[in-house]
Amino acid sequence: MQNYSYIVVDDSEIDRLTTTAFLSNCSFLECKGTFDNPIEALKYLKLNKVDVLFLDIDMPELSGLDLFREIEQNSVCIFITSHPEYAVEGFELDALDFLVKPIQRERFETSIKRLEDYLEIKHKSKLFDHTYGDATIIIKDGTSQSKISVNDIMYLEALKDYTRIVTESKKHTIRGTIGQIIENEHFDNFVRIHKSYAVQPIYVEKLKNDFVVIKNQLMLPIGRKFRENLVGLL
Repeated sequence: MQNYSYIVVDDSEIDRLTTTAFLSNCSFLECKGTFDNPIEALKYLKLNKVDVLFLDIDMPELSGLDLFREIEQNSVCIFITSHPEYAVEGFELDALDFLVKPIQRERFETSIKRLEDYLEIKHKSKLFDHTYGDATIIIKDGTSQSKISVNDIMYLEALKDYTRIVTESKKHTIRGTIGQIIENEHFDNFVRIHKSYAVQPIYVEKLKNDFVVIKNQLMLPIGRKFRENLVGLL
């Protein structure tokens, strides 16, 4: 996997050092700078392209949310903050993830794995295409093709502007948001249960308060704003 550049912006020295210490173990990421002032970070970003941003939100003069709105490059953003109430606004800006301070190593590693998967998918995206017809998807990977029956798809997982298609035997990734995918007529029966997930009802085995269980005992979370979609799911 190729290397990707990043910066950390956080007005707290302890939190900034904690984040950079965790990131020092990520061989695919290259630090281009750390900033305690979001204005200085913005000046840097106007002159330099950076692949990944780790942004605190609650900072003086310019919040991390406003900083992300100001930049003109397509960087991946992971917000880090002491205020979980900012999460909804952060995800509305299409952030890849949202970490709450104090950062737990296990949660941080989960976020980095998601980042690594996303960057690899983005790097290989030119190899993928998709077409629809007769309830099948054809995924092109170079000179080879995979033909998938929509009926075999258990669920869809959002990966920013890509979507992972999961069957019992394999996972595929195609360009396009999960919202765009389920608007296609062949996906009419899929149910959106979370910002990041849509399931095919025939694979749902149990429905709990906070998650659904699909085939092979896999649990997927339920988002609060999607609960009304679950009426009659079983």
